[in-house]
Amino acid sequence: MAPAAPTSSASVPPSLPTLPATSAAEAPAGQVPVATAGPSEPASPSETVPTSPASPNPDTAAPGTPAVAVEPPPPAAPVGVILHEQINGVINAYGDHQVGVALIDMADGHTYEYGARTKFVAASTAKILVAAAYYHLVESGSASLTAPLGGYVASFQIRQMVQYSNNESWALLRDAIGYQRLREYAASIGINYDPAVNLLSPAEMAGLLNLLYAGQLINKQHTAELLSFMQHTNYESLIPAAVPPDISVFHKYGWLNGNLHDASILVQGDRSFVFVIYTLGNYANGLPARTQVIHELTRIVVSALK
Repeated sequence: MAPAAPTSSASVPPSLPTLPATSAAEAPAGQVPVATAGPSEPASPSETVPTSPASPNPDTAAPGTPAVAVEPPPPAAPVGVILHEQINGVINAYGDHQVGVALIDMADGHTYEYGARTKFVAASTAKILVAAAYYHLVESGSASLTAPLGGYVASFQIRQMVQYSNNESWALLRDAIGYQRLREYAASIGINYDPAVNLLSPAEMAGLLNLLYAGQLINKQHTAELLSFMQHTNYESLIPAAVPPDISVFHKYGWLNGNLHDASILVQGDRSFVFVIYTLGNYANGLPARTQVIHELTRIVVSALK
C-alpha cells in the first residue's frame, strides 16, 4: 500500500545531555549498476586491426577537439522509496494480522503511514499521553510531582507507569488528572482521545512522541526525565530487541488481549526517527507472528539510520 502524502511538523530534538545525537540515511546495501558501453564488434580474422595511439587526456586535448561527453551513472534509488516498498512488503506478507505503522523522519518532520490507519486500542502506549498531561499540570501549577498518590509521590507513580507499565499507577495518575482534563489536553496537541475507550491511531501516537522529543510538550527537565523512563523498561522484546546497540531507543510498548504495540524514538548520531507499530490479531496464536512483524519492520527502519 502506498504511503500517504507527507505532512510536515517541526521537530528539532531538544538538547538533552543523556541523548546520543543520529547519521544521514543511505540506501540499504546494494548499488545500482552503472551502465557501460556494449562490447566492441570483434575484428574479422582476415583484417589487421591497427593499434591506435593513446587518446589525449581530456584536460589537455588539442585545440578545436570537442570534449567527449561522459554519461553520468544513473542515480541510486532514493532511500525513502526503498523504505516504503520494504515496509509495505512486510505488512502485506502478514495479511492475516492488522498492522499499522507511522514513521516520522525528524530531520524534515515528514510523517508516513502504512497499513491500517484507523484507531487501535492503544493499551499501555497511552501511558505516555497521561505522563505528559500530568507534567503539563505540574508546569501550569495545577499539580505537583511531590504530591502523595497511592502511598507514594506522583513522580514515583509516573516512573512506575512508564518504565514498568504499572496499571495501578496509570489509574492513579489518570484519576488525578481527570478524564475531562485529559481529553482537553489531548485535543490541545491535536489528538482526539477519550480515556474511557483508550483509542489512538499509530499516526497520533507518533505525533505525540515527535512533540515530546522536540521539546514542545513539556519543559526540558521533564522531557529528559520522561525519556529516561522510556529506556530499560520491563519489556524490551519488541522494537529494542531488533535494534543494534549503537542506536538509542526510547519506547513504550502496549499489550492487551489481541493488541501488541510498540511506540518508539530511534536515535543515532544526528539522525532520529519516530517509529510506531500497532498490531491486532489472534491473542492465542498471533503473538509470535506479530512479534516477528515488529522485528522485521524495525530492522528495515534501522537500516535507514545506518
